[in-house]
Amino acid sequence: MAQAADAARTVILTVDDDPGVSRAVARDLRRRYGESYRIVRAESGESALDALRELKLRGDLVAVILADYRMPQMNGIEFLEQALDVYPGARRVLLTAYADTSAAIDAINVVDLDHYLLKPWDPPEEKLYPVLDDLLDAWRNSAYKPVPSTKVVGHRWSARSSDVREFLARNQVPYRWYSVEEPEGQRLLAAAGQDGRRLPLVITPDCTVLVEPEAPELAARVGLATTPTADFYDLVVIGGGPAGLGAAVYGASEGLRTVLVERSATGGQAGQSSRIENYLGFPDGVSGAQLTERARRQAAKFGAEMLTAREVTGLEVNGAARIVRFADGSSIGAHSVILATGVQYRQLEAAGCTDLTGCGVFYGSALTEASSCQGHDVYIVGGANSAGQAAMYLSRFAKSVTLLVRGSDLSASMSYYLIQQLNDAPNISVRSHTVVDAAHGSGRLEQLTLRHMASGETERVDAQWMFVFIGAAPLTDWLGETVLRDGRGFILAGPDLTADGRPPAGWELDRPPYHLETSIPGVFVAGDARAESAKRVASAVGEGAMAVMLVHRYLEQS
Repeated sequence: MAQAADAARTVILTVDDDPGVSRAVARDLRRRYGESYRIVRAESGESALDALRELKLRGDLVAVILADYRMPQMNGIEFLEQALDVYPGARRVLLTAYADTSAAIDAINVVDLDHYLLKPWDPPEEKLYPVLDDLLDAWRNSAYKPVPSTKVVGHRWSARSSDVREFLARNQVPYRWYSVEEPEGQRLLAAAGQDGRRLPLVITPDCTVLVEPEAPELAARVGLATTPTADFYDLVVIGGGPAGLGAAVYGASEGLRTVLVERSATGGQAGQSSRIENYLGFPDGVSGAQLTERARRQAAKFGAEMLTAREVTGLEVNGAARIVRFADGSSIGAHSVILATGVQYRQLEAAGCTDLTGCGVFYGSALTEASSCQGHDVYIVGGANSAGQAAMYLSRFAKSVTLLVRGSDLSASMSYYLIQQLNDAPNISVRSHTVVDAAHGSGRLEQLTLRHMASGETERVDAQWMFVFIGAAPLTDWLGETVLRDGRGFILAGPDLTADGRPPAGWELDRPPYHLETSIPGVFVAGDARAESAKRVASAVGEGAMAVMLVHRYLEQS
């Protein structure tokens, strides 16, 4: 008999587009596991994803997902890949015919498939139940977190409420959203003794009430690590994007006592991407959230510490030590530092955008807002890969998506494969030589004024959503004069420091800086913050690994 589940609401989900097969699978599952688990049945990938999202919002656990391979619109592998974003800890099973076994084998790498079952599975006592028993045992013994979800009460068009939702989502913290205009939101406000004038209201799983919480307080209350366990490390990695995560994985796996410090959420800009399709080893693409979560788990497995919501404000040299100072006045020391602070999207200077940021105007993908775009007209400003990936994702929800680009077309800054996808999408259009002159609205975005750069003609259009992806500014202002940077703020390293054949000012070693070494010995840079970097996920991960190799070389010679 099946063992009791860890939680009464734990779910086994099955999806098959054939109603007869779907009922048969659910029948066999209920016969064996119905007393201990809730069996949820769906007949399409989309409806199954909707069910998973609803379960996630309620705080329910999902132990196993069984999906048929041959389904229209979305096959089983595509479904499981998206399900991985919602429930990364659930065990995944693909139901397949004998002719599709090669696809099932490929899925082992694409979606971390746990098992595939050939149809028919009769008798289930021999071909189905033993497999499910093992997977359920593995799930119960895994590091899944059956923690009740955090509750967030806020206003739909509140920038601070949007920031809190994005922070929780990007840090993989389960939460449920309640609008202050809904009865349940009002009930939660009353229970917390609040009148709704100060939002958002956050109620943590231990029933702690937070009103308009700042990121450090919120992070600490929802179980994210914010305090270092030591005063001194072999390596401090500043920034949790692909370069920082790569450095943390390689540093910790090679025996360095490593701590990664991130001011917001791991993943950086790449972590906000709905789909990365040109990253090596993922032929069907991978979402930024998936890639980030796998990298974070990998770094933790090797023993790297990860601090969230800690803002670094200074870097100092104290003999052989490198001192990293935080905004709260505390500090940690290390033998070496890797700067992987990445970049942020530049702000749109059009009139009205500042006041409407978070209220219809967003920088980056803001994936938590995507479902709210259902049936609306969406505008995206920018013409690089991040804008194209966001357009493809948002087109699944929006009535129309319009890309606004300054150039004549997308070929100058967007990958060819992505341009082809955009061309094939019926509800995506591109307006070239077009910029935003102004954003209009009272409390939320309602209209945009667009200007054609060649003719000067302007047009006012209705718009509820605008996502901005214009250029990148390095997150390096906090460094001041500590390390040398170029005129745009990007950090100079290696050969760029010795272009005239001489070492940088103040360099006291009898060797030139290593390839990724900054103007301070033992301080390295990796990823987008480096001057003339490639601005690609793969190169950032590679630089993170290379920086660790150079850290070893530096430590050996120190």
